[in-house]
Amino acid sequence: MMTKIFPYYLVLFLFVLSCKKGDSPAPVDPPVTPTSFSFSDLKVNGTFTGFTYYGLNNIPVVKITFSSAINLSSVNGNITLADAGGTTVAYTSTLENNDNTIVITPTAALQSITKYTLTAGTGLVSKTGTKLQSAVTVNLITAVDDIDKFARISDDELLTLVQKQTFKYFWDFGHPTSGLARERNTSGNTVTSGGSGFGIMALVTGISRSFISRADGLARMQKIVAFLKTADRFHGAYPHWLDGNTGKVIPFSTKDNGGDLVETSYLMAGLITARQYFNGADASEANLRADINAIYNGVEWSWYRKDNSSTLYWHWSPNYNWDMNLPVKGWNECLVTYVMAAASPTYSISKTVYDSGWAQNGAMKNGNTYYGVQLPLGPANGGPLFFSHYSFMGINPKGLTDAYANYETQTKAHTLINYNYCKANPSGFYGYGENCWGLTASDIKNGYTASAPGNDVGVIAPTAALSSFPYTPTESMQALKYFYYKLGNKTWGDYGFYDAFSLQDQWFASSTLAIDQGPIIVMIENYRSNLIWNLFMSAPEVKASMRNLGFSSPNL
Repeated sequence: MMTKIFPYYLVLFLFVLSCKKGDSPAPVDPPVTPTSFSFSDLKVNGTFTGFTYYGLNNIPVVKITFSSAINLSSVNGNITLADAGGTTVAYTSTLENNDNTIVITPTAALQSITKYTLTAGTGLVSKTGTKLQSAVTVNLITAVDDIDKFARISDDELLTLVQKQTFKYFWDFGHPTSGLARERNTSGNTVTSGGSGFGIMALVTGISRSFISRADGLARMQKIVAFLKTADRFHGAYPHWLDGNTGKVIPFSTKDNGGDLVETSYLMAGLITARQYFNGADASEANLRADINAIYNGVEWSWYRKDNSSTLYWHWSPNYNWDMNLPVKGWNECLVTYVMAAASPTYSISKTVYDSGWAQNGAMKNGNTYYGVQLPLGPANGGPLFFSHYSFMGINPKGLTDAYANYETQTKAHTLINYNYCKANPSGFYGYGENCWGLTASDIKNGYTASAPGNDVGVIAPTAALSSFPYTPTESMQALKYFYYKLGNKTWGDYGFYDAFSLQDQWFASSTLAIDQGPIIVMIENYRSNLIWNLFMSAPEVKASMRNLGFSSPNL
């Protein structure tokens, strides 16, 4: 038996000896103990939409789930809730879901329209002693408080209140020496020619509304006109900015240190409006009218055609000549520049300049439909809303037509596109809607931009909707009530509404600008009484100018 078995064991022994080391089964490693745990899930008020949440209630419930059960004693100091300034906010914390989920709830109501940051740091410890692998950060932005910030008044009273409060920018804050409007509420002695034109229209409105007396308004106008008679002019045109004490030019930019024809046209429109208003037979009002005529007749509109070209040019500098090289072409805010130029008794332009320079022989036409509204003129989606405000503070678009457009249709379409865009909110900015709309040039956080559907940075400017009252009274009133009653503790100040705000960024301007405050007063008045439209359109030069340019209107 042994002789039969031996060869088998011998073969097996030799086979084992012949196996290579690499053919041996690998030893099994002992289990690795985890050194960290990780984030698994997040719910804010029961939903997950990423790590940033807008429009939250004032006591949101935040649930963060991890891959391991949490040691509750490690939460304090390793989970923080703080506002944008870094101030910590107290909260309560509990565990659920087998202690894998921490539930965070503020102990007191959070402030409205405020950003809070909830951070779970890597010092957070599990029950087994491991630490959180990577920090978790959640942004929590609270909603607008729906409580009215001011007592409700009638719509008519609200319009008067807005006009009266905004009027203070030009009356109380008007420059003490020149009487002109300062560029903005932080501008010191820097006054603005175009914004002062708007301010003069606001002054007339203020007298008509009995915010001030006619005598006081006349005295302010006399101060303004006396200053303008001696201030710097460049071929009759005023610069964008002037020193309110000396009347000397303050450069808007290096090469923009001379005449600004567009700003001058706004100023002239305001002066002509005042001339039509102060129509008394007494010497003081007669002298005011004569002085205004002399100022207006001194503007060399035709010289700004730049060597007799067929287009008006925006700037000329005594140092840099025509280097700015900016032709005034439509469609934008400059229609009144061509109207004032054509109206001049001394330096008029012809219809040819209007047709080829401004209208570009029809190239300013659009005709496309945006957000369900057909737009006769201008860029896609209409551009910033001041295009439909600045020129039409004096020019009445109602029933106004020429070869290129119906201007009542144009201004209303432009505004409705802006409104519909904000309502649709394709960029998803928090706060936009039927009550919170209006894109135009304004301050933005750390800057200034001409907001429009094609340049939307999430900033709403009250002047956009409020200056559109003549075009969209229902939509503008919705916006006014929202800005005043719901946001008024953040948007309403000494001179009416502040310039702009962003609910997306929880940013509210503290600034007020002449070119934004003026249209609010004036366009609300045009909506209510047609006052400024009637005065401006009553000027004989304006009537003749617009007829000569091919306009037709019941007001001509």
